Amino acid sequence: MHMITVQGGEAPAVEAFLAERIHEFNAAVTGYHDGESFTAVHPSGSTTPLAGAAGYTWGGCCHVSYLWVSEPHRGQGLGSELLSAIERHAQAKQCALVLLSSHSFQAPEFYALRGYEQVARVNDHPVGHANIFYAKRLPAR
Repeated sequence: MHMITVQGGEAPAVEAFLAERIHEFNAAVTGYHDGESFTAVHPSGSTTPLAGAAGYTWGGCCHVSYLWVSEPHRGQGLGSELLSAIERHAQAKQCALVLLSSHSFQAPEFYALRGYEQVARVNDHPVGHANIFYAKRLPAR
């Protein structure tokens, strides 16, 4: 029997190690070696952004891991500007598809209005809510 321990809390070195091993495997199997992380923040260069996003491009797809706008700045177009900038970046990287998720209590209507189509829904994540997955096809450049 193997000794495995589960520890609470963040472990960035372990997460980075695992992400690199998975990236190596995925690239070897698919032949796509173009994986690249990205961030977008407003204001540009700020150490404390009012809005920001992070994700990665790989294999003709763009995945938005995080998109956030500070409470006092919501409803002023920053989220739309972030998504537009990410979509332009994705197109420049030859991506045909953008993927992201939103909990039912976050911003599902926002993504639907921006042309994102619900492709999956996991109810009770967290319990009493849902995690909704979206995809948007980008026009070819």
